[in-house]
Amino acid sequence: MPMKTRGSWKYAVIGLAVICLALPATLFAQGAPAKVFKQEELEQLLAPIALYPDDLLTQILMASTYPLEVVQAERWAKQNKSLKGDALKAALEKQTWDDSVKALVPFPDVLTMMSEKLEWTQKLGDAFLAQQKDVMDTVQKLRRKAAEAGNLKSSKEQEVKKEGDIIIVQAANPQVVYVPAYNPTVVYGVWAYPAYPPYPVYAYPPGAALFTFTMGVAVGAAWYGHGCHADYHGGSVNIDRSVNIDRSGNTVTRPSPTGAGGGGKGEQWKHNPEHRQGVSYRDQGTRDKYSPTNRAAVDNRQGNRGYDKPSAGTADRSAGKQSAQVQDRAPDRSGSGAKSQNNAFGGTDRSGGQVQQNSARGSQSMSSAKSHGGGGGASARPSGGGASRGGGGRGRR
Repeated sequence: MPMKTRGSWKYAVIGLAVICLALPATLFAQGAPAKVFKQEELEQLLAPIALYPDDLLTQILMASTYPLEVVQAERWAKQNKSLKGDALKAALEKQTWDDSVKALVPFPDVLTMMSEKLEWTQKLGDAFLAQQKDVMDTVQKLRRKAAEAGNLKSSKEQEVKKEGDIIIVQAANPQVVYVPAYNPTVVYGVWAYPAYPPYPVYAYPPGAALFTFTMGVAVGAAWYGHGCHADYHGGSVNIDRSVNIDRSGNTVTRPSPTGAGGGGKGEQWKHNPEHRQGVSYRDQGTRDKYSPTNRAAVDNRQGNRGYDKPSAGTADRSAGKQSAQVQDRAPDRSGSGAKSQNNAFGGTDRSGGQVQQNSARGSQSMSSAKSHGGGGGASARPSGGGASRGGGGRGRR
């Protein structure tokens, strides 16, 4: 190659490098969508529950994506405290809530916590929908911190074990699940994000033991939570339909059907938008993925078929309307005494006839929750039995 030509290429490469350095970094980052929640926000949300046994934790994560059904189930559970065992199972079968919501009914303290702290519950669900793997990774990060601080260990209530770099927390007795109670501001050692302290979702009595347990809950054949597994490596929750619990409480595993995931791991959990009952999604990416109807696409198809296009003011009904904000149904029990403003149901997706009906029911239900709310977690009146019309359970049907 002639010297002159090589010199020209050299200057061309240098010029291109200068141009690239001059361009804003955001131009190259446009292909990667921004994360909805920062790492410190994820740790803030997950700190109160990251040390829960995996069987219970997975139900909380899935149920948090259906906040309105959580409220309905909590009311219903307070009105039906006397139901136990087979009677409870038979009554729950008549409800149309997602199975993860039904699985929390035997844990009234957990259900009440989620119902009263709606802002936290919906944020947790939004994070799980938008950044599922980040949520699972954050649970492991927090468990490692608690273990390093000497506050996460096996006991008569739970078994803590390591599988490679994964920390598993499970009930010592598979038929009895204990809900841990701990101070999230202390149990993890020095908190790395002072501006993002652990979310105060439950009261922790001063002077109480650093890590203790509430009364154990018997989970036998009637429990809806069987067969769910936290897949920390894959960053998801898997549902194994081959797992069954016989009436004596013994675990029976049937061969997994072809295509269910293989190896007894089951299939990956999928969010069912119908159980959302019109509650809006936090970010555009999640809305695009789960919203029942894309109005722009529908209007475009109608225009191509000769329909009159709607005016600009009505082209997207889901963008211009929001339901009234609601407050947590119990005051912040962390000691401040101030009620936190909760805009968990600040807006609803209004696309599609079914979702319009669900949204109307949701607004009525939340209005009832607000009018009967107050301190101390007072029982709320039932809203027409609390049943939704969401469809199949757990997004698997």
